[in-house]
Amino acid sequence: MANIALPHIQQALHFSTTSLSWVLNAYTLTFGGLLLLGGRAGDILGRRRTFIIGLLLFSLASLLGGFATSAGWLLLARALQGVGGAIASPAALALITTNFEEGPARTRAFGLYAAVSSVGASVGLIRSPRCTCSPTATGRARTSPGCSSWSACSACSSS
Repeated sequence: MANIALPHIQQALHFSTTSLSWVLNAYTLTFGGLLLLGGRAGDILGRRRTFIIGLLLFSLASLLGGFATSAGWLLLARALQGVGGAIASPAALALITTNFEEGPARTRAFGLYAAVSSVGASVGLIRSPRCTCSPTATGRARTSPGCSSWSACSACSSS
């Protein structure tokens, strides 16, 4: 969703054009850099516990990012999302591997995991313009200052 929301994020949080790429990079670098550590943490602390911790950290960071009022706050939240994802992802795959016997059951479980991941990524890209432009309870869109409704929002009317 962050890819689609970048123009709105830039406007609302006053990112410079050069620093805007860090909205994506903060997540990507922490996620990719900590995947092995997340996998090892699952081996040591327990896969289920590690999965839940990663999921909670990712969710909390997502909430913090949604309430971001400055560029630094959003970048910190995105980095924390990367940490949560790096903890949860290897644990999820390890749970599938250990909870399903080798053969058709495991193959089906991995297929379902891949399908749900693909659908989630696709739906996120399709739904994100509505999520970044829809009005909040106050009647204003968080990422498009000046919007009184979705249909009246100039940034949203093109989506």
